[in-house]
Amino acid sequence: MPFTTKTAAQVRDDLLRDIQNQLHLPDDRIGPDSDWYVRASAVASVAEGIYQHQGWIVRQIFPDTADSEYLYLHARMRGLTNKPVNNASGPATFTGQAGTSAAAGLVFKRDNLSWTTLGQVTIGSNGQGSAQAVASQQGTAGNTIAQTTAILTTTPAGFDSAVTVGVMSGGTDEESDAELLARLLEIIRRPPAGGNKYDYKRWALEVAGVSAAYVYPLRRGLGTVDIVITSAGGLPSQDIINRVKAHIDDVRPVTAKDILVLAPTIKSFDVHVKVSLDGLTLLEAKTAITATLKEEDTRREPGESFVRSQASMLISLIPGITDVEMTAPSANIAAVTDTTKVEWLRLGNVEVETL
Repeated sequence: MPFTTKTAAQVRDDLLRDIQNQLHLPDDRIGPDSDWYVRASAVASVAEGIYQHQGWIVRQIFPDTADSEYLYLHARMRGLTNKPVNNASGPATFTGQAGTSAAAGLVFKRDNLSWTTLGQVTIGSNGQGSAQAVASQQGTAGNTIAQTTAILTTTPAGFDSAVTVGVMSGGTDEESDAELLARLLEIIRRPPAGGNKYDYKRWALEVAGVSAAYVYPLRRGLGTVDIVITSAGGLPSQDIINRVKAHIDDVRPVTAKDILVLAPTIKSFDVHVKVSLDGLTLLEAKTAITATLKEEDTRREPGESFVRSQASMLISLIPGITDVEMTAPSANIAAVTDTTKVEWLRLGNVEVETL
């Protein structure tokens, strides 16, 4: 049975009881205004502190209850440390006079965002040149969701000042303690096994910028292993994909002849529902339904299907919604998982009207 630690009041009362029994004192000699009461209270306070410290020590023994400082020590024993922040990267397109070039390090800005090229840019015969660029903003702050334009801070000879900036992805913040703990528990529960599917997942998650990894053994035949990775709930950059591939190639068994690291293929879908309301306005209902569907969307992994009945059930559980009819999509949506791609179903627009 568990050991029950006593509170300061319980320890004080036990001390006063023992003092009274041994010295044969009357009750008034151990009352709140007595000297014995003051002494017993002081000792009880110290005893309670010792009990609490012992409880804290026990919590540090196990990684899932340890404070950050001791969690890092547990992780270090397994060769794990917090993954550093990873900056977003993506393509940038330049225009100018054919044949002109500029070395890596071109800086271009838009509003409070800025990017720097990682390689040389050469303008081709079509008047365009491209290069990979990295965001100056650290972590998820550098991720973008659409193509945009920017202006070079210093325009090289033969270049136009305007730059077309592609989608920047792969930016992740420094790994949190909860994420580090999850990786540590994965190793403890599934220790290295010579290259099984869990090893490949762990190897992928060791790379900065990878938030989740999904392994598909033998998807393209014997000796093949495919690893789908995501970053901060979105797509990874090509730089992250390349680093994951290089890391896994360095640690994987030689018997695995073909390793493929890829990003999932986004497939968006819209949801249209009709609802009966009791005590909710249509705007309130739409806000609640959208939040519910987005929460489900964050839990959906690449390759998982969208099931209408499950989504309808989640909506029906919202207080104030008495009936639900989902008109779109008209059927379950299956994510394609084949030798060419792994689809990732993502929620698009949500439309709500009354029944």
